[in-house]
Parts: sequence; structure tokens; C-alpha cells
Amino acid sequence: MTQSTILTRVETGVGIITLNRPEALNALNAQITREIAEAVDTFEADDAVGAIVVTGSDKAFAAGADIKEIKDKTFIDVFGEQFITRHWERLASARKPTIAAVSGHAVGGGCELALMCDTIVAAECARFSLPETRIGAIPGAGGTQRLTRAVGKALAMDMILTGRVLTAQEARAAGLIARVVPDGTHLATAVEMAATIARSSRPIAMLAKEAVNKAYETHLAEGIHLERRLLYATFATEDRREGMNAFAEKRKPQFRNR
Repeated sequence: MTQSTILTRVETGVGIITLNRPEALNALNAQITREIAEAVDTFEADDAVGAIVVTGSDKAFAAGADIKEIKDKTFIDVFGEQFITRHWERLASARKPTIAAVSGHAVGGGCELALMCDTIVAAECARFSLPETRIGAIPGAGGTQRLTRAVGKALAMDMILTGRVLTAQEARAAGLIARVVPDGTHLATAVEMAATIARSSRPIAMLAKEAVNKAYETHLAEGIHLERRLLYATFATEDRREGMNAFAEKRKPQFRNR
């Protein structure tokens, strides 16, 4: 892949996307969102990749949208070009499991980018906020929806209406993130988690991800119904048979992703 705003590599079955606009604290412009989408496409098509990690720098995961790029746009501009939706949602629609490794500032669109991932690992210095109302806008990359589902209405209203900044520990207590780790270890922890996922059966991991995501989108009865159907589907895979046989035989399974 040819990129100028991100770096990519594959390590232990994990596709790693590193935001790389240090001069702008990884602010998200059209180019970086397009390159993230292209990287996700590439990793999704790569059989050697079982999970994806998205990270930034130690100072900033991403400092929101690039205001210089959008400040002069009109309604017709953003409506006509489908501003945000064209590339942003590609990460959210990834079938392979995704992890955000966050250090420093995850502001506005940066916080929303992390929320698009399946789970978040944060360094102790990480800070999360959605301050768009302070500049006359609202979150538009899923912040009002994903944040509310993650932390509940009261805290989401607090963060969005006042611009409140959550520390990593506060975010963990609220259910926004999965793990808080010492500064400087967030990426290694996320890659280790992703590598663990990558060693499991790829189709089984994708089925599990689909079932969990459905809990966000539907009522309990329908979610349980889908979960049951997806469980039944695992019985059509070779990996389900191998996993259960390996357990019964007290050995490690040899998954073939089939």
C-alpha cells in the first residue's frame, strides 16, 4: 500500500494501522480517512491477518477532525460529498475483530474512530472527549450513537453537551474501554490481544463479533434468536469440530479457518 498519512504492517497475524500526521496531532482529514479505509480493505483480504489494531502516537491517538479542511464548507458541500460517511464507516464495518490502542488525546473524531473499533485499550495518559458543540457542531461520525450505547445517556449527554474530558480510569469505569495499561504499553497490549484473537478460528471470531454487535442494534429476544442461529452455524465448520475434539483429547487445536 502507498500511504502518506498512515503506516501499516503485519505482526504475528495482526494488521497494525498507525496514524501518522504528527504535525497535526493525527487530525483526521479526507486523505487519512481514505487511507485507513484502504488499509482495512487490504487487511480484510489478507488471509495472514486475523485481527486489526489501530493506533496513533504516544501524545495523540487523533485530535479530531481537521478543522482547517472543513471550516469553509457549506451544507451543500457536505451533503453532496457525503462528508464523513464515504470512508469513515469502513473501520466500523470490518468483519475481522478490531482494537483501538489509545494514548494521549482521543478528541472528537478521534474518540469516534476509537469507538468504531470492537474494543479499546488505553494508556493511563489517554483522554477521551467529544467537544464539537464548543465549535458550533455536533459529533457526526457515530459519537452520539456509539458513545451513548457504551456509557449510557447521562454520561454521553455530559460529555457531548459540556465537552467533559474523561481520563482513562474514568472511561474504564464507565465501560467505554476494556483495559487501562501503563503509559507506553498500550500498543504492545493491544497487539498481544489481537494476536490471541488471530490464533483462534477466523470464521468463529467473526461470528462471535457479529453476535455481540447485534446486542447494540436490537431487542433482547431478537438478539438471542440471532445468537442461537450463529451458534448452530458453527457446527457447519471444521474448526468447531477440531476445537471440541482437541478439548476432549487434551491437546491444542489446529484451526484451519474453515
